[in-house]
Amino acid sequence: QVQLVESGGGLVQAGGSLRLSCAASGRTFSNYGMGWFRQAPGKERVIVAAISRNGGSTSYTDSVKGRFTISRDNAKSTVYLQMNSLKPEDTAVYYCAARIAADYRYWGQGTQVTVSS
Repeated sequence: QVQLVESGGGLVQAGGSLRLSCAASGRTFSNYGMGWFRQAPGKERVIVAAISRNGGSTSYTDSVKGRFTISRDNAKSTVYLQMNSLKPEDTAVYYCAARIAADYRYWGQGTQVTVSS
C-alpha cells in the first residue's frame, strides 16, 4: 500500500506558475512509476505527465509540453509537477498516482488548481 498526499495547488493568474508536490509513504517509492492526472469540471480524468521509477524517462500530454515539468526525488519519496505559463484551461483538480506495470493503482486525494484569466 502507498499513501499519496498532494499539495501546492491554489489560485493563480494566467501566465503564472505553480509547483505541485506529491509525498508518498508506505512501500518503497522508487518501485513505482508516477503520474500526474487532472480532472476539469464535467470532464474525465486525464493523464498530464508521467515519470519512470528512476526519473530517467518522462512523458507529457501535448497540451502541456514545454510548460509543465515532472520530476521526482526518490530520497524524499516525492514527485513534483512544475507548471509554468498557466492557462485558464489548466484549471482542474490535479491528482498524483503510483503505477505498477501499466496499472495506476494508488491515488492521492487531489489538489485544486484554478487559473484566472
